[in-house]
Amino acid sequence: MLSSCDNLIKKEKPYMTEFAGLKLAPPILRAIADEGYTIPTPIQGKAIPPLLDGRDLLGVAQTGTGKTAAFALPLLHHLAGTDSKAAEKPLRNRPRALILAPTRELAGQINDSLRSYGRHLELRSAVIFGGVSARPQIQALNRGIHVLVATPGRLLDLMNQGQVRLDAVEVFILDEADRMLDMGFIRDVKKIIAAVPARRQTALFSATMPKSVQSLAGGLLTDPVRVEAAPAATTAEKVEQRVFFVPKDKKRALLSELLKDQDIERVLIFTRTKHGANRVARHLQQNGVSSDAIHGNKAQNARQRALEGFRSGNVRALVATDIAARGIDVEGVTHVINFELPNEPESYVHRIGRTARAGAAGIAISFCDHEERAYLRDIEKTIRQRVPVMEDHPYHAAGAAADPGGDKPSPRQTKRPGQRRRNPQRGNRSARVAA
Repeated sequence: MLSSCDNLIKKEKPYMTEFAGLKLAPPILRAIADEGYTIPTPIQGKAIPPLLDGRDLLGVAQTGTGKTAAFALPLLHHLAGTDSKAAEKPLRNRPRALILAPTRELAGQINDSLRSYGRHLELRSAVIFGGVSARPQIQALNRGIHVLVATPGRLLDLMNQGQVRLDAVEVFILDEADRMLDMGFIRDVKKIIAAVPARRQTALFSATMPKSVQSLAGGLLTDPVRVEAAPAATTAEKVEQRVFFVPKDKKRALLSELLKDQDIERVLIFTRTKHGANRVARHLQQNGVSSDAIHGNKAQNARQRALEGFRSGNVRALVATDIAARGIDVEGVTHVINFELPNEPESYVHRIGRTARAGAAGIAISFCDHEERAYLRDIEKTIRQRVPVMEDHPYHAAGAAADPGGDKPSPRQTKRPGQRRRNPQRGNRSARVAA
């Protein structure tokens, strides 16, 4: 299927320059005008026409380029019916559309967008995810909904309890597919797909296109159109990237030094582990920087409180792990700091995409110690560019700056003594719990 997908790239319609030309229902156009939207982003302009035509679609775009509206607007148009109202009443426990997302935060934001874009339509949506009581979610399903936004783990739980059925789904959307598979959701996703009718419209969106996503797309999509806003795994043009070579034991000191700069107004800091996120957040608090941490071990209300504090400006620095950060869509993030480089280069693309969103500019700073030098090499190979080195800081480590060369395996390709190599096809229980 992917081969036909590639052929269709040349045949896709040129994207329109204004939303009015996309033939969306008037109530939807009125809602997006209320939001101040006038010109579609490239992924919106390319994806909306084929989705309105009922085609299956594989969308590849960087984070922060408007993917949610790219699938939400044609979905709402489909559900609204010919009279711009809900052509069918909502069914109890049986949604007509299903959107899967990897994290609670992203699922919540998608549902918020649906309600915003559909404010002039008689449509109902609901969101379900783990970490909170299922009772309000079950009540929403019982009242009847048109669109269900869900994380895989909680959706399967409610399916097993008989609280939701997917036999009426007409449109199935898988968002952040690459991250969902990386988090170990593949078995859950396959179980959910098996419960959805074979005759349906399907859209799959991803910022990167690893082989696992290509394989999933091949079995999920029928004669799909493939649209790209930018080559897979490329970084946003308006993100200024820098790398600081620094010894591991000096990273906190360097972080404190950088945050003396008040131009770093709202910063998202990434660590590889939950405990690491807590330690960095405590260090910043002790040094007078308002900060909080967000990760899978935190309760949903604590995660939401940290996110709201960051969004409102009460929290200047939010420290996050990759899993928890997926779905963080906060305007005005001036900087992203990779306190620790990710061991998977695709995660770097997602991390720095948290800044420079919606056309704004941003700065991404990475700390790299000697042990992480191979990670940086993998990242530069993936994004097809070198990250400029900043040597003008008090903790510069010339030894870490030395490129170990390409003859050594990446750390992500090796394992420590006694460490089991993770099979990406196996379920990641901790990731499921976090979502």
